[in-house]
Amino acid sequence: MASEVSVETRPVDVGLKRELGLIGATWASETSIIGSGWLFAPLFAALLIGGGAILAWIIAGVIVILLALCHAELGAMYPVSGGTARFPHFAFGSVAGIGFGFFAYMQAVTIAPVECFAFMSYASYFWPSIYDHKTGNVTGVGFVLTIVLMAIFVAINFLAMRVFARVNNTITWWKVAIPVLTIIVLLFHMHSGNFNAGGFLPGGIHNLFYALPTAGIIFAYSGFEQCDQLAGEIKNPGRNLPLAIVISVLIGTVIYTLLQVVFIGAMPPDLLTKGWTGFTNSAIMAGPFAALSAAIGLGWLASILRIDAFISPFGTGLIYTTGTSRISYGLARNRYVPQVFGRVSENGIPWVGLIGAFLIGILFLLPFPSWHSLVGLITGASVLMYAGAPLSLGAFRGQVPEASRPYRLPVAAVLAPLAFVVADLLIYWSGFEVVWKLGVVLVIGYVVIGIAMAFDPQRPPLDWKSAIWLPAWLIGLGILSWQGQYAGGAALAPVNTNNIPFWWDIVTVAGFSLIIYYWAMWTKLPRDEMLDLVNRQAGEQELPDTGVHH
Repeated sequence: MASEVSVETRPVDVGLKRELGLIGATWASETSIIGSGWLFAPLFAALLIGGGAILAWIIAGVIVILLALCHAELGAMYPVSGGTARFPHFAFGSVAGIGFGFFAYMQAVTIAPVECFAFMSYASYFWPSIYDHKTGNVTGVGFVLTIVLMAIFVAINFLAMRVFARVNNTITWWKVAIPVLTIIVLLFHMHSGNFNAGGFLPGGIHNLFYALPTAGIIFAYSGFEQCDQLAGEIKNPGRNLPLAIVISVLIGTVIYTLLQVVFIGAMPPDLLTKGWTGFTNSAIMAGPFAALSAAIGLGWLASILRIDAFISPFGTGLIYTTGTSRISYGLARNRYVPQVFGRVSENGIPWVGLIGAFLIGILFLLPFPSWHSLVGLITGASVLMYAGAPLSLGAFRGQVPEASRPYRLPVAAVLAPLAFVVADLLIYWSGFEVVWKLGVVLVIGYVVIGIAMAFDPQRPPLDWKSAIWLPAWLIGLGILSWQGQYAGGAALAPVNTNNIPFWWDIVTVAGFSLIIYYWAMWTKLPRDEMLDLVNRQAGEQELPDTGVHH
């Protein structure tokens, strides 16, 4: 047995440097989680479901932890940068990998513009000319400033990872400390009646599920996978990567849940005479926590929060620019995009990917000119990307059961398909408008990547048989969304039919998801073909195997 597994082939990233320790890796994910989400999502959640928003954060935390544990096993098993874009490629081949890889890139590249919008919204308190709160859009001046801000993200990212990590760690300590301070202070200004203003859960369970993706709750948790994107630069990834993912999600869950508690509890009761669904205070709508602090006489806290409103989105936009460049590096390693995106500077930085992140990020400033309008689409792209992790995990368990797994997801035979089910439910709850837009984006992605691959003589084989479930999954989700209970889109008339009754729709989506999951397991790449794709990315820095692994 030992002779069969004494040498293990692993994918390797050439040119990147392992300079990120446990704290740096944890803070890379944490700074992604604690971004503009904490500034706005508690408000949007309260407006939708009142005091029940507390339940939404807890439920979302459980869901995200489940998805994060799948990523922890994968990242420790194959610690390569841009991991979310590469695991499905190894497990199911290029046809399926293109879809997941493209969504991984789309999710990452759009975050920096979102954080810029959040930055401008709060900054407009000092400079009203940069943001129009009536339309929810940046002005011409604000648009120029968002471009400048994104350019700063790129410039800092050109630093060596060890230097970048110091900058990011400093920013993240602040980003974690300020929400904690806010929680402690506001706990002394609570009004218990606020949790039932207009009813504890207006709209019932239906709205509770709807709030998870559309209020920005799942978006707020996005970023735990940042460790997988930077895995090629983490020291001792078998230990540090799973720990960093789990620690960052647990910290985020506690902070977000308590922030929701104090936001609802500290609100002056006279502003809630029409309940949360009738809440109209324009100052708090523009800058929720800062304006709330000012309204209850905590001017000093409001000042600190307005400063933090610059720093929190800045830090998240900064790290997502980092992650975007690593995903494009991973796509180049997959040979989905031109090999120029795999170029690395002497500092170990994928510099072409950084420039690409800046230029493509600017495009997303154009059609989606406000924070909230981008959130639904990004959440959908995030969850589609996240769905690739449990699928890849299940496939790898069958293809390479002997591979070294420093972290193993317990009861994976149950938890992996369950993670895929909840990912599909989050997509469904996003609403039909988001789902069909994602379908259009995916078609564009296949065209763009297909053209790039056509000019690459070393492109991987097109594994159609192992991806036959993919169009059935995406089209099926679209049909279920169209026939289901969730429209999506605040201002547009519903385009779904509501033909499938509530609860039956959830049962149907769950059952459909299990069918797709086991279909994907049945058609996954054969072991030899999967290892061939891994071999194509094995490099001169390949990690030595230490012996027999079980």
